[in-house]
Amino acid sequence: MRLLLCFLALLFPEGGALWADDGAASVERFAFGSCLHQDRPAPIWEAVNGADPDVWIWLGDNIYGDTDDAAILAAAYAKVKAQPGYGALREGARVLGIWDDHDFGKNNGGKEWRGKVVAQKALLDFLDEPADSDRRAREGIYESYDFGSGDRRVKVMLLDTRYHRDDPNDPGGDIFGAAQRRWIEAELAGNEAAVTLIASGIQVIAEQHPYEKWAQFPQARQWFFDQLARHQTRNVIFLSGDRHVGEISRLEWEGVERPLIDVTSSSLTHASRTLREEPNRHRVGEMQRVNNFGLIEIDWQSGVIAASLRAEDGSSLQELSWEL
Repeated sequence: MRLLLCFLALLFPEGGALWADDGAASVERFAFGSCLHQDRPAPIWEAVNGADPDVWIWLGDNIYGDTDDAAILAAAYAKVKAQPGYGALREGARVLGIWDDHDFGKNNGGKEWRGKVVAQKALLDFLDEPADSDRRAREGIYESYDFGSGDRRVKVMLLDTRYHRDDPNDPGGDIFGAAQRRWIEAELAGNEAAVTLIASGIQVIAEQHPYEKWAQFPQARQWFFDQLARHQTRNVIFLSGDRHVGEISRLEWEGVERPLIDVTSSSLTHASRTLREEPNRHRVGEMQRVNNFGLIEIDWQSGVIAASLRAEDGSSLQELSWEL
């Protein structure tokens, strides 16, 4: 598969049409991660490349900018692009991504942030988004991609949990915005994928810790989960970052056939080794306090999905698998 991707990259250097909504060859490995500081060493790229992913998904805090200065953001992204390991990844895998807060430009920022338009352009430039991309025209960076076809189709939904986010102290607040809600409903209504990967900058399932999470927006969270049930979305895996620790959470939701899984991968360069243990009644296994990336592997022939967190040396820190 990796050789095929390299060939396609030569034909379509900007991430061309053979990747999205085209029924191309089935895709088996999706790697992802978050929280990469541009001024820190990033030896983890060797392990990421060793996992031979077909697709890489940035989950936010892809740089630490915390500014509305376009030049500072561009310089930080340029440092990441200059990393040899990341350059090797770009040559062999399709790169997708979203933001969280530090690349959005404001720590814990939401719709009030004055620099969000500048930050959106900086992120999309970093991702080599084509000039005519819908992502450059809309307010927010949400987008979806379909890989494979038939019973081997995977849908990737990239959510924006920053651009339209209300005050998290308002229990009735929204995290998506009206336009993104309409888009979500349309995407799920027509989704026949065997597996749906949903990227979020912040954690989706965890409820008990005091940091940013979907649970701060309980009405919006329930609305989204109810949409999954309404449209009978199959094999839903959330991919999240932000926390500087890794963990896997699992939640059963009425009307959704399989439990919802949230794989949190963070950080690529500076995981928190000192964060004290915190409650998470949905956690599977233990928190991982070392630098890590996430990997979703789909064995189409045997019908098994495996979600894992991997260390800098490529070893598996934690794994959860189930049948399609």
